[in-house]
Amino acid sequence: MSRVARFAWMAAAWLAAVAPGYAAGATSSADTPRPLGFEDQEAVRNPTGIAISPDGKQVAYVVKRRIYVVPVAGGEPRAVSTASSAAWDPTWSRDGRALFFLSDRSGSSQLWKLSLAAFGEAEQVTEFAHGIDRIRFSPDESRLLLSFTDTQLKPAEQAEAAVEGEGGKDKVGKPFVITRLEFKEDAGEGYLTGDRTEHLHVLDLATGQLAQVTSGPYTESDAAWSPDGRRIVFVSNREQNPDVSYRTDLWIADAVNTDKGATLQRLTDDERTKSNPVFSPDKQSIAFLVAADGVYGAPQVAVVPAAGGDVRVLTAAHDRWVNDFRFTADGEWIYFAYENLGGNQVARVRPRDGRLEQVITGQRGIGEFAVAQGGAIVARVETGNRAPELAAFAGGRETALTRINEDFHARVALGAKESVHFKAPDGTDVQVFVTRPPGFVPGRRYPTVLHIHGGPVAQFAWGFDFKPQYLAAQGYVVVEPNPRGSTGRGEDFVRAIYRTWGITDYDDLIAAVDHVIAAGYADPERLAVTGYSYGGYMTNVAITRTDRFKAAATGAGHSYIVANYGHDIYQKWYNWELGPPWENREKYDKLSPLLQAGRVTTPTIFLGGREDWNVPMLNAELFYQSLRTKGVPTELIVYPGAHHGGWPKEFERDYLERVTAWFDRYLK
Repeated sequence: MSRVARFAWMAAAWLAAVAPGYAAGATSSADTPRPLGFEDQEAVRNPTGIAISPDGKQVAYVVKRRIYVVPVAGGEPRAVSTASSAAWDPTWSRDGRALFFLSDRSGSSQLWKLSLAAFGEAEQVTEFAHGIDRIRFSPDESRLLLSFTDTQLKPAEQAEAAVEGEGGKDKVGKPFVITRLEFKEDAGEGYLTGDRTEHLHVLDLATGQLAQVTSGPYTESDAAWSPDGRRIVFVSNREQNPDVSYRTDLWIADAVNTDKGATLQRLTDDERTKSNPVFSPDKQSIAFLVAADGVYGAPQVAVVPAAGGDVRVLTAAHDRWVNDFRFTADGEWIYFAYENLGGNQVARVRPRDGRLEQVITGQRGIGEFAVAQGGAIVARVETGNRAPELAAFAGGRETALTRINEDFHARVALGAKESVHFKAPDGTDVQVFVTRPPGFVPGRRYPTVLHIHGGPVAQFAWGFDFKPQYLAAQGYVVVEPNPRGSTGRGEDFVRAIYRTWGITDYDDLIAAVDHVIAAGYADPERLAVTGYSYGGYMTNVAITRTDRFKAAATGAGHSYIVANYGHDIYQKWYNWELGPPWENREKYDKLSPLLQAGRVTTPTIFLGGREDWNVPMLNAELFYQSLRTKGVPTELIVYPGAHHGGWPKEFERDYLERVTAWFDRYLK
């Protein structure tokens, strides 16, 4: 989903810092399970890239950059790509006789083909100089849809000169030239300069010729072919100034045109945010996700005639955050995944009459999924505190397809994870996940950590999560609420924090702590609070509102909002929700915990990346200096070269070790 505002603050929310691994069935350990340690941080394996064969009998998937195939009816998985080179994005041929995939085994990302008959040696299909970013075949498999900036397609020496001219690689240090409102990203040097507009191109596999399909001062995304291969639908903001709003619209270009997309068909024209358009199998309509805005608006499945016409939102009455959807082969149904009470479930809606039916429910997290021609679903599934596996759902039955994390669960003792509900002070029902230490003794009160998620538009969910499990292994009860602003509820619940960050949701968080204290297993005299990104911001809020917490660890959290206006990556968000600070300064100050630093007595450690432009270190530095001046115990930890996420594992380990040691010092 192209939901930049939603995911930017949650990008590094410390939600399971794990890497994918092997895919065949695992062997169980005869040893007594041991406590979770840092050596387990990359032990959990994550299946991705789910692709079901056209006959619905086999599913391909990726684990640790290696492709495996397993029967949908169940059976032993087998590796079909080598361990010596990376492979990803498996895609079945339309006749089901071969499996295409991307690999860097020839030195760059190229398209490869593997015959189903033998699953032997793969054949390289492309030698495209610019590489293949993903597999988007035309229906007849003769062409690939690709995206590039104009600079990327220039000869190497010209492209390098263009980058250096904008201050990128030139060691002399040429200036960055800024010309647009949206001018920062949380990557590289931080500044967005030069050619930033990505356009669509079609690569003819037989001739190697690349044809440009779109052009102009705009970026196209989420592109998809029509079933006849004649048209391409895509998402773009083509307003006069695309940097000032989250709106996007649907457009159609001819797949073969001579004007580089100068003549387009516009399908939508309103302020809502649209994404992920897909033609129906009969090519008569286009389904897509639509949201009222790019921050708190819950995406819903909608359809519009491919020839143009009125948009019908099919899932609005369901009132849940939709993440993904799939047409059935006959176009009769659209299956969609949605967030619900700390889980992810699957339902389906019938476009012709809007009939909606539940398909996969229960206390589980359904991640990536695919729908077979016969109606079977293969999905990545997480339950309880378990790591992800693949499962097939057909005829009311669930069949486990992988056991890739069985050995991990056999050798490591994890804390029990449960979901409970409680009432906030105003009567609002709130959900919280509670993870107890392994060997938990009923009746004993434990030191307790309130862990606040990032986002803020996100949710804690079922499944394995390294950070709370590590804290539980150190003897802590870990409390993870889904307060207002979280997904998993209706849009009103999400939108409840509009212009009230740290106010409405703060009450829910404290009520969660009170609930576990009343339950008898949280020690009210040994409480700590932590979070990353928006969770770090809420940690900053908490220590200014109460002295109940004996220690706090705040990671990459905003503290002085007005100082970030024009400094971080959220200019569009600030203008949309708060307005410019010279007109609405009181709103910025009301939401800035730094201005209440005089109230803080909680020993607090601040941590973050030096190159973080999502939540710049300025926020931590200001708060650290304030507490140091007051004489409150505090530390500032700055990780060199680190952005908001994507840290090296050494930094991730150091972060969690320091947070745990800080809590141990004041709670044990």
